[in-house]
Amino acid sequence: MISNDQSNVRLIINIAQQTLTLYRQQTKIRCYTISTAKNGIGSQQDSGRTPLGKHAIAQKIGVDQPINSVFVGRVPTGEIYDPILADKYPDRDWILSRILWLRGLETGINKGSNDQGGCDTYERYIYIHGTPDSEPMGMPYSHGCIRMRNQDIIELFTQVIEGTPVSIVAA
Repeated sequence: MISNDQSNVRLIINIAQQTLTLYRQQTKIRCYTISTAKNGIGSQQDSGRTPLGKHAIAQKIGVDQPINSVFVGRVPTGEIYDPILADKYPDRDWILSRILWLRGLETGINKGSNDQGGCDTYERYIYIHGTPDSEPMGMPYSHGCIRMRNQDIIELFTQVIEGTPVSIVAA
């Protein structure tokens, strides 16, 4: 059983391993299999890549929503994902169950802009979120966000608070 004590919690997302690890103090509590960007690593606007570096959870969205709740623009639509809905909207990038919206903490790396343009994680709408259980995990497949199984994101959501540190590392 995972404790609800949210003090001294941090998350490490490892792109090479396709894992998100939850730590409390220096103790590894849980390791989840995830899916990061199919376009690889990067922080530039419209790159479809997952940004590296130091982040924090800026907003928690979706508390008390049912599992498989569909979000568009961070707002629950009232829909519950199922294969019939998937067939109706085959091109949707499904954001389900919960959203942990990330904010970059390193100016010019994942916050603000750099000589190549915008590189701001928050303004790029990079989240940790649920995805259909039919989607692959353990391999890069997202549009830049960090995808998780719905049960996993719901569990993780209860373990973190806004401001929880998140480090995204290449390996």
